[in-house]
Amino acid sequence: MAALQGQERAEYVKQMFGRIAGRYDLMNRLMTMGQDRAWRLFVLKEAAVPKAGRLLDVATGTGDIALEALQQDPTIHAVGADFAAPMMLVGRERQNGHSVRWTEADALNLPYADAYFDAVTSAYLMRNVIDVKRAFEEQMRVVKPGGRVVCLDTTPPPRNILYPFIMIHFKFIIPTLGQLLAKDPSAYQYLPESTQAFKSPDELAAIMRAAGLVDVHYRRFMFGTMAVHTGTRPQ
Repeated sequence: MAALQGQERAEYVKQMFGRIAGRYDLMNRLMTMGQDRAWRLFVLKEAAVPKAGRLLDVATGTGDIALEALQQDPTIHAVGADFAAPMMLVGRERQNGHSVRWTEADALNLPYADAYFDAVTSAYLMRNVIDVKRAFEEQMRVVKPGGRVVCLDTTPPPRNILYPFIMIHFKFIIPTLGQLLAKDPSAYQYLPESTQAFKSPDELAAIMRAAGLVDVHYRRFMFGTMAVHTGTRPQ
């Protein structure tokens, strides 16, 4: 599954997220042991959206980041974009879901004007797109000069003493939860496969710089298996 390439991979990912939409939030809480909200808060801290500013959350899913932003500051104009419509349909039914502007969109061809948003965020997007640099270029295009692009994603676990235990969690516990709760073990086999095949934090930072972002930095979480990368569109 993680070995799929090009449009075939894109279609697989789109259908997969559509299938698991109803259980996506619950699975995220269980897989991350409830830490995912703390990561979203860190993403928004890095994004630094001003009062009444415009936030674009790409691959918004059920709207976790967009809804969190509105909870922190109701004056923000939050747009959630995703190519999996069933995920956004779940998000619309969440508390305050009507306050998000939901948009079905391709992360590689965002349907927004240049320099329109004050910040752009994404969670678990880059591991799934077929052209990471293009996705960052699109995000940089739609953010204002001086605005930030912030990316949360999984990262290959470091080869340290915890590595065997992390792989047990990835290869056995997560697919088992996927079978029991989401009734879709294949979707949750894709997670560890795509994580291991993904870029290292340094490689992802290099792609962000190649896309034109500056002041690129990152912070790792959850024993090095998650990373939040931040870059800024030059003035």
